[in-house]
Amino acid sequence: MEERTITDQYHARRAIEALRAGVPNRDAVSALGSTAPEIEDRFQHLLESVQEQAPEVTGPSGFLLAGNFGVGKSHLLESLQHRALAQGYVTSKVVISKETPLYDPIKLFWAAIGAAMIPGRRGAAVPLIAEVLQPREQAFLDLYTWVQQARPETLNQRFAASLNLFEHARHHDPETFERILAFWAGDPIQIGDLKRALRERGERATYLFDRIDPRGLAFQRFRFAAQLMLAAGHKGWVLLVDEVELIGRYSLVQRGRSYAELARWTGGIKGEAYPGLISVFAITSDFEAALLEGRRDRENVPNKLRASPREVERELAPHAERGMRLIGRPLRIPAPNRNTVRRTYEQVRVLHGTAYDWEPPAVGSAPFATSTSMREYIRWWITEWDLKRLFPDYQPEIEATPLTIDYSEDADLDSADETNANGDGRTYPGDEMPLEDPWTASAADPQAGARSGTTPRQE
Repeated sequence: MEERTITDQYHARRAIEALRAGVPNRDAVSALGSTAPEIEDRFQHLLESVQEQAPEVTGPSGFLLAGNFGVGKSHLLESLQHRALAQGYVTSKVVISKETPLYDPIKLFWAAIGAAMIPGRRGAAVPLIAEVLQPREQAFLDLYTWVQQARPETLNQRFAASLNLFEHARHHDPETFERILAFWAGDPIQIGDLKRALRERGERATYLFDRIDPRGLAFQRFRFAAQLMLAAGHKGWVLLVDEVELIGRYSLVQRGRSYAELARWTGGIKGEAYPGLISVFAITSDFEAALLEGRRDRENVPNKLRASPREVERELAPHAERGMRLIGRPLRIPAPNRNTVRRTYEQVRVLHGTAYDWEPPAVGSAPFATSTSMREYIRWWITEWDLKRLFPDYQPEIEATPLTIDYSEDADLDSADETNANGDGRTYPGDEMPLEDPWTASAADPQAGARSGTTPRQE
């Protein structure tokens, strides 16, 4: 029997526990390998192409992948994350949920920056990035020039002012430095604080702090953060979004906004560029039949948006149509064939043996069927081996109950303040309205500060 070290056993047990729970981790992905090499090749092409983009370039920046429940979408996203990290990209894996709705760019940014992983380092992303920024290096100078010259619709001058103050504050003004990092991580910043810090430094540059609605500022945060990561020496920012099918439970209008966001983050909105940012979304294969066809979203969503009294919603209609077309032609994860199942079976058997220091016997359950997902196979095998290891004479009879996805509308998922969630175009002057985000305040948000590794200041 092959000698097994404590380290081997540790990693094997971590992999088995992840597979048993249906939530793949680094150990499980390393042990089982790729589930869709063609999609991994497409992703690799995107990683390489992002290096050729300039800040003003627009174009395809992501894709949508689809697969049946349990086929390995989360496993594939985990694999893509490891690949990107190994090549020097900052990565963020986000799961769409009630707390992180796809139609809300404010909360999406919070989730993305909070989940951001820096290659080879641990901790909150923004402080780690700020730690290595070198204002005298060319990468920082290029970022500074781009930010200072950016049009207001590309970047609000809050970003230019914060970058101007960055180096001085890092060495001489800890309070302002903390506010800058918190702002870069998604927290609000007061225009009065920026002006005061500029005056104290004797800065002659004049910044026009134009009014901007919170949603518009959130999109700019993504654009700025990606360039900040490039200036810190990283290759770019990879955003991996799982369980996109949850948008099927939104109301009709919120689904429309979500479809438009799919188009935005995959490069489908003309004139909007997010250089350095790559997005990959995962959705279930039956979403198109259940929502776009079964609930007639292809017709109902654009009609609803175009009939809205709000101009911002009327403008979303063509983007929502592009997002729905994307759902109709995703990159599909293939269902497991006999060879895939056989190979995976042997890999999991070796893992289970290493994890528990035994020789797992052959299992008699889980006969091959095209309707059986890879997740079902794996959990079936692990359950039988668990029982046989603990009770060698026991002959288990395992029955699998297929899970169905509920696409019925859930009013709780639309419980946010509709006035603001609708993106009604209201604007907020920074001096009179200290909070750029009307949904939350740093002092009230338990996550504020945690995103940046700083402590929010009580206003």
